Amino acid sequence: LSLHLQAKMSRPVQARRLEGVDQNIWVEFVKLAATYATVNLGQGFPDFPPPAFLREAFVRAVSGENHMLHQYTRAFGHPPLVKILAEFFGKLLGQELDPLNNVMVTVGAYQALFCCFQALVDKGDEVIIIEPFFDCYEPMVKMAGGTPVFVPLRPKVPGAGKPMSSADWQLDPAELASKFGERTKALVLNSPNNPLGKVFGRGELQLIAELCVKHDVLCISDEVYEWLVYDGKEHIRIASLPGMWERTISISSAGKTFSATGWKVGWTVGPSRLLQHLRTVHQNSIYHCATAAQEAVAMGFRWELERRGQADSYFTQLARELQGKRDRLMRSLEAVGMTPIVPEGTYFLVADVSAFASDVPEAPGSDEPFDSRFAKWMVKNKGLAAIPLSAFYSGPHKNDYGRFIRFCFAKEEATLEAANDILQKWKQEKAAP
Repeated sequence: LSLHLQAKMSRPVQARRLEGVDQNIWVEFVKLAATYATVNLGQGFPDFPPPAFLREAFVRAVSGENHMLHQYTRAFGHPPLVKILAEFFGKLLGQELDPLNNVMVTVGAYQALFCCFQALVDKGDEVIIIEPFFDCYEPMVKMAGGTPVFVPLRPKVPGAGKPMSSADWQLDPAELASKFGERTKALVLNSPNNPLGKVFGRGELQLIAELCVKHDVLCISDEVYEWLVYDGKEHIRIASLPGMWERTISISSAGKTFSATGWKVGWTVGPSRLLQHLRTVHQNSIYHCATAAQEAVAMGFRWELERRGQADSYFTQLARELQGKRDRLMRSLEAVGMTPIVPEGTYFLVADVSAFASDVPEAPGSDEPFDSRFAKWMVKNKGLAAIPLSAFYSGPHKNDYGRFIRFCFAKEEATLEAANDILQKWKQEKAAP
């Protein structure tokens, strides 16, 4: 009997669609950072609280007399939330949005992405992904049966005496156009971009839009860092460009908007003809998102709508504060010999660490990119955690760009001060005879 049971249990249980997508950079590096005493500037989330008005709204939601806020709400979005999102984003997109048909609430932007790929990508479809890219795009496309097609942002040499900016990483128009074909179903756009912090300009977005319209291709626009732009840059929503509303799904979340990544409240905005298919995936997977969190986020957007463009706008204050932290971290990294790339947006900063090649032990016979080996060495020997940029590239390009690492600067002053102390000590060690 035991042999019979053992034979039955040895049967493969893994679905074939999971093959090759089981590895995850975050699992590996979070574990590594926890193993060693580190200052963690790797994983991308703030270590400061959401604004007081948002926390107070959540407290009112869970402690007030409206007991229905503890129960199910509308499956595709709590009515107060979809109503304010339709009002808020309708103004930005120049569209009259129907809260019930043009907005869908999800369990964070992550689930919004999953719904897009599962609902719109079929076996044999190709999806264009711009590199470097947030790492979940590739496995989600593959799990849906699609084929990722990669096109890189290529760095241009800045002018003499100028630091490299994320704006210097650009698409080659001819190369991008060559990726569109009969099987192209969608293009994934992430602006502001994680990990580079690139904010795509109007000319770049018009190029993408024209190709999408010409080839009748959908656009999945991940805009979770839409409020985190610096130095007077403008975040342009591609759905607002001619011909793009009808083919674009715009994604964002309260996690990045209100510094509340653990609440997992995200949303999609787009035409009903597209969102109706996302709703089918949503109702057969998650079905429902946390009611009280949606209520609090609705109150947060109501607060922000009333203060839009004013000094006490949280979006304005947060961007200003993070720009200062960005500049501080850049100075610290430069002091130790790294070469930062100035991010135009997000709360990430990429730095070139090729000057440290001689400090990191060789790994004969290993195909692990240098930046990955460097990031692990830095955690173990310097107590500072970052993420290798190669994790944001497809296999063929990992070594091409494997000399950069990504830091997160959405941290409290104490955390950044601790990181600065590590870098200053490192600088002294390098200067010692």
